[in-house]
Amino acid sequence: MSPESVRSRPGPVSAEVIQLLAVLPSASIVLSADGGVLWASSRSLAMGLVRRGQLAVPEIAEIVARVAAEGTVREEQLRVRRPPLGREWLDLQVRVAPQDGGSILALVDDLAEERRVDAVRRDFVANISHELKTPVGALSLLAEAVLSASDDSDQVRQFAQRMQIEAGRLANLIQDIIDLSRLQGDDPLLRAETVNVDGLIQRAIDEVRTVASANDVDFIVGQPCWGEVYGDPGQLQTAVRNLLANAIAYSPAGTKVAVDARRTEALIEIVIKDQGVGIAANDLERIFERFYRVDPARSRVTGGTGLGLAIVKHVCQNHGGECTVWSEIGVGSTFIIRLPAHGAGLHSRTSTDEDVTDVHMQVEPEVLT
Repeated sequence: MSPESVRSRPGPVSAEVIQLLAVLPSASIVLSADGGVLWASSRSLAMGLVRRGQLAVPEIAEIVARVAAEGTVREEQLRVRRPPLGREWLDLQVRVAPQDGGSILALVDDLAEERRVDAVRRDFVANISHELKTPVGALSLLAEAVLSASDDSDQVRQFAQRMQIEAGRLANLIQDIIDLSRLQGDDPLLRAETVNVDGLIQRAIDEVRTVASANDVDFIVGQPCWGEVYGDPGQLQTAVRNLLANAIAYSPAGTKVAVDARRTEALIEIVIKDQGVGIAANDLERIFERFYRVDPARSRVTGGTGLGLAIVKHVCQNHGGECTVWSEIGVGSTFIIRLPAHGAGLHSRTSTDEDVTDVHMQVEPEVLT
């Protein structure tokens, strides 16, 4: 049954009530005393709760029947199979109440998203506690070692250096947590401005150039794309810098990182290609998760927090874009940031169909030889 046929079915549902129910976030259904559907919102139809003028979920129909018989309000949480195939499960909060004129109102909320957010929040708190425990514990042990070796200046110097490393790691972790928390509740349009992509890339490279030199990693920058994006320059620079820092951390000495930018129709693509160790196929789907590390042992050595790529993901999403990755073990990785382009860009360098199809080769291999 189409939404129009359900809404146009005759019944004691006033236009005012329909207007009110239509704006509610809950899936709303108005029923007659015998369980027939008088009106159903588009959300209830999308969830498959109504079919052919009847409730498609027997458990909800039972609640409606009890409310019709008793005349009392009922509220229950249900786990039911999703109509019509029943291959998926729905976790529902159902509230059913009798109305004047003999009709019955059912409001249904899907709890899956709420529970998913709660689970993510619990995992985040647990992960933060675990991640903070490591450097804090290390600092405590090193402080004890300094006290016990107070008469040995060489030992004190060695422990002090280790303390500096752990303190830096702790500071980086705290800063990444702050950045990620701010991104999740931030609207980049509040501080948006036109950002030149070539300048954005150059500033991000300047931020990590010292680390790259220390690791004997060189940068190769492609031709200017003359493109612009609209957004928060600080967030965008953080995203590019994180990808560059990630490429440096996982690249052997003597290798190169290529950075290129180009325009494809209405998008700006920033491509960062390295000659690093690469990422296994089974890890690619998870690398943007918070605190997920492909190589935890290497992350401890490089000081990685496991939040850098999660921050990149949120920055791209906040700006209406995305970040994708191609990688192969022993070959390297290619990360591509795609953002909506701002302005026509008369001199923009555009990519060809072949560039778009074979995204992992957008930075030519001979550039990295």
